[in-house]
Amino acid sequence: MKKMILSLTLGLGLVFGVNAQEKGDFYVGTGDISGQAWTEWSVNPTVGYGVTDNLMVGLNISQADSTADQVIDVHARYFFNGYFAYASAPNLDTDMLSLGLGKMFTIHKGIFVDPKVVYNTGEKTTNLMLGVGLKF
Repeated sequence: MKKMILSLTLGLGLVFGVNAQEKGDFYVGTGDISGQAWTEWSVNPTVGYGVTDNLMVGLNISQADSTADQVIDVHARYFFNGYFAYASAPNLDTDMLSLGLGKMFTIHKGIFVDPKVVYNTGEKTTNLMLGVGLKF
C-alpha cells in the first residue's frame, strides 16, 4: 500500500512540475512520513528558510514516543538543476550525519513533496525518505 501511495505521489509531482527555490521563501512541513504504518504516523514539524536562491536551512523536531528524548535536527539543502543535496545533523551530532539527494515537487500553489535518498553515516544505512509541506 505504501509503495502505491509513494508511486502516486511521485507521479503527481512529475505531472505538476517543480518551483524554483528562492531567497526569502519559508518552508513548513513534515520531516519523513515514509517507513511508518498508517496507525503510527506522527507529525515531525519542520521549518526552513531560503537563505539564498539555492540554499535552504531548517530545523526538524521529532520524538519517537512520550518516553523518548526529543531530537532537534538541523538540516540544509542546496538546490541545483532541479534537484537538491541534503545534509542533516540530529542534535548537532556529526557522528550521525545524514547526506542525501532529492527533488522537490510542487503539487499545487506552494504544496510540495520532497522524496530523497539519504545515507546515515552513523548507522551506515541508506533510506528513501518522503516529506510534505507548504512553501510561502
